[in-house]
Amino acid sequence: MKVKPKYSIIIPVYNRPQEVDELLESLTKQTFQDFEVLIIEDGSSLSCEDVVEGYQGKLAVKYFFKENSGQGFSRNYGFERVKGDWFLVFDSDCLIPEDYLQLVDEHLKVNELDAYGGPDRAAESFTSVQKAISYSMTSFLTTGGIRGGKTKMGSFHPRSFNMGIKREVFEKTGGYKITRKGEDIEFSIRISENGFKVGLIPEAFVYHKRRTNFIQFFKQLHFFGTARINIGRFYPKEIKAVHLFPVIFLIGFGFSLFGTLFGLKIGLIGLRLFLLYFLAIWISATGRTENFLVGLLSIVASFIQLAAYGLGFIQEKLTSPPDK
Repeated sequence: MKVKPKYSIIIPVYNRPQEVDELLESLTKQTFQDFEVLIIEDGSSLSCEDVVEGYQGKLAVKYFFKENSGQGFSRNYGFERVKGDWFLVFDSDCLIPEDYLQLVDEHLKVNELDAYGGPDRAAESFTSVQKAISYSMTSFLTTGGIRGGKTKMGSFHPRSFNMGIKREVFEKTGGYKITRKGEDIEFSIRISENGFKVGLIPEAFVYHKRRTNFIQFFKQLHFFGTARINIGRFYPKEIKAVHLFPVIFLIGFGFSLFGTLFGLKIGLIGLRLFLLYFLAIWISATGRTENFLVGLLSIVASFIQLAAYGLGFIQEKLTSPPDK
């Protein structure tokens, strides 16, 4: 291990020692070894310090504990303490494929980027619910497909579950300016506005566990809906038509359901269209995962994704201060 590694991995964590253990274990298997890892404990009551200590000698890993300030500012805390030329950020609930750093390094040697992002996938070890959630968050039949596919709608904005920036990017931008509610999107927009070249590395995917049950998933997507409105407070043009799709979905489904209950023909027509939409999701998810159960659960996950996001979007918009 060199004194100054090429890559520095920053992982903020809050009450997730088991997930940190699994993430660090995946990093021990990297085929490319020129990296360090910083675990930033963000005021957790469930410490992962003992977990990190168990990887001394296996990884160049350091543990830091700080008062709770949210994931954005915890990443800044890590940026200020790393040694590498590239700062890589993962969420604590990710697993990193063994060739991830090798693929990133090879890509960056032939592509002049200042910042990059990568997509996410479901691992074979994930539960059926996790695989269904992963499908809904990566499918073009929902809004998930805009998060990291080769075909992008608008500018590509790396997300903090899987992204990297050069040291110069942090030095010029100052890192994250907000710590929650869309902090990664706001940061990504500002990176581009400062003239840095940003790109997607499609093959640099991570296995993202997200949430393990639908109740947790609902809460997460509701939060994402509120975060989009928060981003709009900084960058109004970042509220695009695709972000209104969950709102239209939620209103349309509610109208169709109640219209059918009250015997309205238009309600029945709408409900049939939604049933066709859910059928398309089932066919797509079953084909992708080759699992009948995951296909059915993907209908539930996709409904939750759109409805929870739409609800959060509406609620945050209604509580927003009036435009000046």
